[in-house]
Amino acid sequence: MITKEQVIQALSHVQEPDLGKDLITLNMVRDIIIDGNKVEFTVILTTPACPLKEAIEQACINAIKIMVDANAVVKVNMTANVTTRREEGRSVLPDVKNIIAVVSGKGGVGKSTIATNLAISLAQMGAKVGIIDADIYGPSMPLMFGLEGQKPGVTQINGKNYLVPIEKYGVKVLSIGFLVDPKQATVWRGPIASSALRQFVNDADWGELDYLVIDMPPGTGDIHLTLVQTVPVTGAVVVTTPQPVALADARKAVSMFQTPQINVPILGIVENMAYFTPMELPDNKYYIFGKDGGKNLAQELNVPLLGHIPIVQSIREGGDSGIPAAINENDYITQKAFLTLGEQVARQVAIRNASVAPTQKVEITIQ
Repeated sequence: MITKEQVIQALSHVQEPDLGKDLITLNMVRDIIIDGNKVEFTVILTTPACPLKEAIEQACINAIKIMVDANAVVKVNMTANVTTRREEGRSVLPDVKNIIAVVSGKGGVGKSTIATNLAISLAQMGAKVGIIDADIYGPSMPLMFGLEGQKPGVTQINGKNYLVPIEKYGVKVLSIGFLVDPKQATVWRGPIASSALRQFVNDADWGELDYLVIDMPPGTGDIHLTLVQTVPVTGAVVVTTPQPVALADARKAVSMFQTPQINVPILGIVENMAYFTPMELPDNKYYIFGKDGGKNLAQELNVPLLGHIPIVQSIREGGDSGIPAAINENDYITQKAFLTLGEQVARQVAIRNASVAPTQKVEITIQ
């Protein structure tokens, strides 16, 4: 007769590869059901995008058969509950588990394209996702999501008005581009731009989210400081291209978040426009902007390399048409690159939440 204790003992030898502890210690096993030689239980992963899902499932089956009963019929139900370390500052965005800032040291490296496709990829994996277009002076989310001309709704909660994000492709979206004339330049001083970001954070009805992606302006300035002063940021994704001029500015972006006063974990580096592959020569790669710049930067800074994104026509066309590459089933290679990026970011968030103390909201005093 198989017992629950035997099952627990066996599963205590199954390691979660990223977190380095066993499933029982991590409290990832629930609802153990035993009926004769039939064993069924649920493993709760830390992200729906876990790339090691099949390996963990097979390890559980092997553990039961080897350590309990070779004839056991094992059924493992795999589900996910995205983790969070937001312990402080839950009065702001109380139902948002993780806040991810997508940043770059300079403009023109495809940061907004990465942020858009990252958000959509996370949503496709089953996560609840929102995105804020915090690039106040150059908002691009209305175009990239095919939402030009649309306006967010307004709802009233406890007598206060809140913006209602527009939802598309499974992602809730807010952008200053929804609220201003797209033909007019946004000529605002820093405090006004910062106020717009605070409104999107404090005065919007985001509901429950696993990930809130924030597309930051290029550089290191007022908007970045406003973000870290307004809400604890789970981590930052740094976007660069391979050439030295972009890498130099990416270092500055990393340096800003790693300063003791800010101290936001770097989830990793994304190397965008990594290579060009002609459609008619799918096996060829041409390194137009240099090779392995992002990889070398990640190694230098001791942070993960989250992915290489190619420079191909379909990515540009998707951004311009409002049908992002992450959902383009006609371009499997590019779609897979963004889905892999989503998996890696979700994975790094889970590792960060298991190994690093909660991020604190920054208090900056200007002398």
